[in-house]
Amino acid sequence: MKKWLVSLAMVAALLCPATSQETWKANPKRADAVRVLIATGGHDYDPEFYSAFDDQAINARVDPHPRAYSYDMRKRADVLVIYDTAQTLEPARQKNLREFVESGKGVVVLHHGICTNVNWPWWYEQVVGGRWLFEPVNGKTGSYKHDVDLTIKPAMPHPILKGIGSFRIHDETYKDLWISPKVKVLLTTDNPTSDGPVAWIGPYEKARVVYIQLGHDRNANLNPNWQKLVRNAILWTAGKLN
Repeated sequence: MKKWLVSLAMVAALLCPATSQETWKANPKRADAVRVLIATGGHDYDPEFYSAFDDQAINARVDPHPRAYSYDMRKRADVLVIYDTAQTLEPARQKNLREFVESGKGVVVLHHGICTNVNWPWWYEQVVGGRWLFEPVNGKTGSYKHDVDLTIKPAMPHPILKGIGSFRIHDETYKDLWISPKVKVLLTTDNPTSDGPVAWIGPYEKARVVYIQLGHDRNANLNPNWQKLVRNAILWTAGKLN
């Protein structure tokens, strides 16, 4: 009987492979760990993405669409990590997101998260300081290039860059984004397929907001510099790294 149950479970696993969210289990966390909510959806990604959150100081859980932003997140998280491509949100979800940010909670937007809320000026102008251009603006439309070897360099001293110097990474580049002149650039690249800035601090004054363009697939996700960058950004936006 037990052997039959095991065989049945194996068949079910093959027929219904786990999603990216289901393949990750968090390591034990400290009692004072930062509570992180990871909003995902609209874009495939490798399970190695979760390697950035395997840290005792970060207690993360995943909230994929359609549940993401559907409730008062202030009670459940200190930092919101956005790794989705929700171009528009209905008013109720916008309200929840805005209340979270205006309460002073931290926000870290990763890679294709720049595609989120591209029709909401408050979000891309005041909070994140950038957006993907799906339609031409001043003759420019966003573009990307896969499998690029990049040299990344710090643009200024900052706690987020603690322990991070110049480094190499195999990743995807974005070009012709709209980037606010009010952002504080953390990292740059001189690769011609990129706009230059690949990480910055958003202009919002009521909360700490960071955008990190790096992190397309497992090649980038397993880079220890990317992992440290994401962890530092989470801790800084939570007020735990100064």
